[in-house]
Formats: sequence, C-alpha cells, structure tokens
Amino acid sequence: MPRTKKRVAARKDKIFSKKMKVGDFNFNKEVSDVFDDMLERSVPFYSELQDIMAEIASYFIQKNSNIYDLGCSTGNTLLSLMDAIKEPSVKFIGVDYSPSMLEKTKIKFDSIAKKRRYSLLEGDLNKMNFELSNASVVVMNWTFQFVRPLYRHKLLKKIYDGLRKNGVIILCEKVLVDSSLLNRLYIELYYNFKKKRGYSELEIAKKREALENVLIPYRVDENMQLLKSSGFKDVDMLFKWYNWASFVGIKKK
Repeated sequence: MPRTKKRVAARKDKIFSKKMKVGDFNFNKEVSDVFDDMLERSVPFYSELQDIMAEIASYFIQKNSNIYDLGCSTGNTLLSLMDAIKEPSVKFIGVDYSPSMLEKTKIKFDSIAKKRRYSLLEGDLNKMNFELSNASVVVMNWTFQFVRPLYRHKLLKKIYDGLRKNGVIILCEKVLVDSSLLNRLYIELYYNFKKKRGYSELEIAKKREALENVLIPYRVDENMQLLKSSGFKDVDMLFKWYNWASFVGIKKK
C-alpha cells in the first residue's frame, strides 16, 4: 500500500498567513482542514517516524488486543499501523478531543479501512474521560506536550495500567535541552526547516505565538523519568532531531 500521506490530498496550510489577531492554538475545523499539510511541512522526518512506529508496534502487537492513538488527529498514524499490522483480531482505537479531527479520520477510514476493526472516541487527555484497556500498543504523537503538566504523570499511569504485560508506549515530542544556547540554535534550525517547506517568517512567528501558552515541552530526561516513574522499566529515546525526540517504554509486569 502507498504511504498514508499519498492517500488523501491535503489542503495547503495558510492559516497564519492571514491578517488576524493571534490567539491560543486550537485544533478546530480550520486547523483540521489543513492539518495533514501542516504535519508534512512542520514535523521533521514525519514519514520516517510513521514507519518506525509501525515497525515497533508490529513487534509488540498481541492477538485480541487494542492499539490506541491518543490525540489521533486525522488518523494518519492509525492508517500506517493498519498497513503494517495484518492481525485481524486487533482493534485500532483513535482518541481525540476535536470533533472536526475525528470527522476527518472517519472519512478516511470509511474509504480506506472498511475491513479493519476500529473505533473513534471523543476524549480529552487532560480530563482522561475515555476508557483505555486491553492495549498492547499506545502511541502519542506530539500530543503529550499539550497535556497540562499537572496531569502528565496521571495520564501515563492510566496508559500503563491499561496496557497488557509486554505492551509498549511510543511517545513523540518536542523537547528542551539543558543548554540555553543549544535551545536557541535548535529552534533556529527548526525554523529554517519550516522556511524550506514554504512557510514565511510571519507565519512561523504567528504560530509560535499561538502555541506559546498551550505547548509546554519538557527536557529529554524529564520525559524519560516520567515514563519510568509511571511504571515503565525499559525506556529509551529511539529518535532525536534537534528539539524533536521520540521515546519508547515497555511494561514488564
């Protein structure tokens, strides 16, 4: 099957090119309509990370279990996992607080994933008002950073408790480093990455302002310590590019 990004044509992201007052970033209909393009142009190694997550999930998948994508947005990762995992007893579950994101996912799934077992749940990761059980794989792609710090450990504990023995969590995040000099450098290099993909300096500045109060990154060691303190024993950073990192944690008991 072709990669997910080629399945559905995405509208071009021009949200922050408009003259407007910048408020807090919100995953509303306007964002969901262009989100696939936003991901492709804003997330370094996006396609490669989809492949990595699918490979790791394929290793840890268990029969008659659930795979969760928490903050599933428009469903790209779930579709990538469906491509890689052929086990018919597995159920794919997407959770997102945005009805417009879930609607986009449903449209994709109705046309592409008709023969797979799946469900889409409206749920808030801060409120944890969704069920998570019988899971062998849980992925969180650039969503943990939007969970308020007060609730992050509680959410990871909920995930840990809902995983089967030898289940896995894959966590992708923006991160900080201890050096302020390197933090500034990594941000500058990331903005250069976005400029090469067609974003203007004005668009980059406006989006940064919109995200300032809602996206709160942690350091690498803080993310790894949170995973360990929530019960995950085998924890590793499996990918890093400047201020972007991905982590894996395995439940051993």
